[in-house]
Amino acid sequence: MSADASLASEGAPSPGLLRQAQHGVDELDRREAYRQSREAAARARAFAEADAEALDGLVSVRPRQTVPRPQPVWDDAEVLVHEPVGERYRRLVVASSTIAHTALAGQFLMITVPPHAGDTILLPRPMAIHRRRPATADRPGTVEMIYGVVGRGTRALAAVPVGGTLQITGPLGRGFEFDSGTRSALLIGRGVGICGVMGAAEDARTTGIRTTMVLSGRSAEQLLGRADCAELGVRIIEATDDDGSSDLLTLQNSLRAHFDGATPERTAPDVIMVCGAGVLARLAAELGAHWGVPVQASLEAHMACGLGYCHGCAAPVRIDPSVEGPLVCADGPVFDARIPVV
Repeated sequence: MSADASLASEGAPSPGLLRQAQHGVDELDRREAYRQSREAAARARAFAEADAEALDGLVSVRPRQTVPRPQPVWDDAEVLVHEPVGERYRRLVVASSTIAHTALAGQFLMITVPPHAGDTILLPRPMAIHRRRPATADRPGTVEMIYGVVGRGTRALAAVPVGGTLQITGPLGRGFEFDSGTRSALLIGRGVGICGVMGAAEDARTTGIRTTMVLSGRSAEQLLGRADCAELGVRIIEATDDDGSSDLLTLQNSLRAHFDGATPERTAPDVIMVCGAGVLARLAAELGAHWGVPVQASLEAHMACGLGYCHGCAAPVRIDPSVEGPLVCADGPVFDARIPVV
């Protein structure tokens, strides 16, 4: 008697039946994975469409800067810290005394990612400067970034070890600016967008501006910036998907209630600065219209050069079709945000 027949006679399933059953399980797994990938793609498309709609007519190029932009430099910067932050992000600190000294709040760097595992990363990656720490007598100046590992380029970047070097270009772009007489500010960031506004918190501390920051993310465990805000003396309002507090209408009502004028610390801010999705920029613009205060919004975009040479990062600004539009890298990433007057 064959082994299959012997097993069958003892009431056990035959190897052939087991293989069929496993094939069925594998097929179900493949179908489920396919369904999940389609749902994820549909959510991404819906988010992109909502973002584009939210920014339609919302942003405009800011007036001429009062402080000249620093001249960008190309620096082979040593990696001093490269470590995980929570479940989704990595913290990257590099030595660059020139950029640490000259960078303005809200500016960014272009990072050339070295080859990894036989894979060449052709284009540099733009990254917001999260923190700037100028040189002291016993250490070089450093700049810090926080990024998520989401694609081929950031996976290769994540492999760069401490002690290695990265070619960085910066500081680049139009950053955040506080007008003279500003006494208080509301900063809003979501995910790594929090990094885009942290430089404004640094400047606010230096100039004595009272600052509140909204830290938004999927869960309390994934929020970035708590330690930075504590160091800078920034009041925090947390908003997460898990408890529903990041819902746009809920957050708007919560912020209106928070700045209700009951005490001097709860009066409306003099300026709002935001970095994140377009829907968050629109939320900030709606709050700005409600309180009658200006809003500065930092936009994200795919960039090939970061210097304005390639003209590949057109900003969503309404202009004469016969005129070339502004660029996120050169005319931004920080723009004015106002609710369109219909």
